[in-house]
Amino acid sequence: MAAATPRAQGKTPGRPGIARIISASLIGTTIEWYDFFLYGSAAALVFNTLFFPDSDPLVGTLLSFLTYAVGFAARPLGGVVFGHYGDRIGRKKLLVLSLMMMGGATFAMGLLPTHATLGVGAPILLTVLRLIQGFALGGEWGGAVLIVSEHGDDKNRGFWASWPQAGAPGGNLLATGVLALLAAVQSDEAFLAWGWRIPFLLSGVLVIIGLWIRVSVSESPLFLEAQARAQAEAAKAGPAAAKQDAPVVEVFRHNWRGVLTAIGTRLGENVSYYILTAFVLVYVTVHLELPKSTALNAVLIGSAVHFVTIPLWGALSDRIGRRPVTLIGSIGMAAWAFAFFALVDSKSFAVITLAVTVGLLLHGAMYGPQAAFISEMFDTKVRYSGASMGSQLASIIGGALAPIIAVELLKDFGSATPVALYVCVTVVITTLTVLVAKETRGRSLAERSAAPGDSSAAAPSATIST
Repeated sequence: MAAATPRAQGKTPGRPGIARIISASLIGTTIEWYDFFLYGSAAALVFNTLFFPDSDPLVGTLLSFLTYAVGFAARPLGGVVFGHYGDRIGRKKLLVLSLMMMGGATFAMGLLPTHATLGVGAPILLTVLRLIQGFALGGEWGGAVLIVSEHGDDKNRGFWASWPQAGAPGGNLLATGVLALLAAVQSDEAFLAWGWRIPFLLSGVLVIIGLWIRVSVSESPLFLEAQARAQAEAAKAGPAAAKQDAPVVEVFRHNWRGVLTAIGTRLGENVSYYILTAFVLVYVTVHLELPKSTALNAVLIGSAVHFVTIPLWGALSDRIGRRPVTLIGSIGMAAWAFAFFALVDSKSFAVITLAVTVGLLLHGAMYGPQAAFISEMFDTKVRYSGASMGSQLASIIGGALAPIIAVELLKDFGSATPVALYVCVTVVITTLTVLVAKETRGRSLAERSAAPGDSSAAAPSATIST
C-alpha cells in the first residue's frame, strides 16, 4: 500500500488557506446565484409584460415562470456533464467554466430585444439563454461546495462548507437589492423601457471579478490524491484492466441511495425557498396589489438575515449533527407555511418582512448543513457527480415547479391556503427522508466506501451507499 499522504495523516490547510478557498467559492457562487435569481425576480416583475404581453397578468406570469423553469430543467444535464469532468480532470477548471457560461448568458439577456421589437423570437432567445444559465448552475453547486469540503477538516466541515451555501442568499440579496434600488429611483415606465437591463449588464463586471479570484485557488487535495491513486492502480493492473465506468454510472450503480437521499433532503428546502423569494413577489404585487418595492424590500431584509445565519446553522451541525439541524428547519417550515401567508395578507410591510425573514431563517436550518451532508454521502472519485445529480434532480422537482404550481394554485383557488399545503407536504417528505437517513457528521472524506470487488477500500463509515 502506498505511504500515507499528509492529508491522509490528518493535516489540513491552515486558517488563511481555507479562508482563501472559502472566499473564492463564496464570491463565485454569489455571482452565479445573482445571475440565476435576477432572472427569477425579473420573471415575477417585468418579463410577463416584456416578453409575454398578450396575456392577462397571472397567465403572463405563469408563462414567464415556465421559461424560468427551463433553467432548472437544464441543471441535471449540467450536473452530469460538469460532474463527469469534475471527477475526471478536477473541480477548479469546471468552476471557472461554469462562471464564464453563467455570466455570459446573463450579460446577453441585458441586450435582448423584447417582444415589441422581435415578436416571438424574443421569448425564444430568452429561453435559450435561460437553458445556458441552468446548465452552468447545474455544475456550479457541486464544485463550489466540494472544493471547500475537500480542503477543510472533518471536524468543522459543516461550517466551512456552509459558506458557499450562503452564496444563494448573497446572490439573491444582490439581485433583489439592485432591482429595489432601480425601482426606488426610476418610474415604472423607465424601468420597463430600459432600467431592467442594468442588473443583467452588471453581471459582466461581476464575472470578471469572480474569475480573477477563482483562478487563484488550488485544486482539491483529495481529488489529486484520488487521481494519483487511480493512475497507480491502472498502471499496476496493466493494459488488460477493464475500462473504468463513467462517474455518473458508478453513482447510480453503487450509490443510488445517496442520490435518493439527496433528492429527498433538498425537496422541501427547494420548494420553500422559491415560494419565499420568487412566488411572494407575485403574491404581493399581483394578488395583494401592493407596490413591488414592498415585496422586494421584504425579501432584501430577509436575505440579509439568511446570509448571516446559514454558516451558524452549518456550525451547529458540526456540534449536534446534520440530521437534527435539518429537522429543525423542515419541521418548523411545515408549521410556518400557514402562518407565512396569514402574515403576508396583513399587507403591512413590517409584518410581511417578519414573515419572509422567519421563513428564510427556518430554510437556513435545512440549507446550512446540506453541503456537508450531501458531500459526505459519496466517495471522492464520484463525489462531484453524485452530489450534483442528487441536488439538481431535486431542483427540477422542487425549485423549477414551485413557482409554477403556486401561481396555478393561486389562479384556480384565489387563496394561498393550497400553496401553504403544498409547501407543507414537501417539507414533510424532507423530514421523513432525513429521519431514515444515517448521520454523516465526522466522516472522513478521504475514506473509500466498499464497492463490490474493492478489497482496498476502507470499511464504510456512517454514510449511505450500497
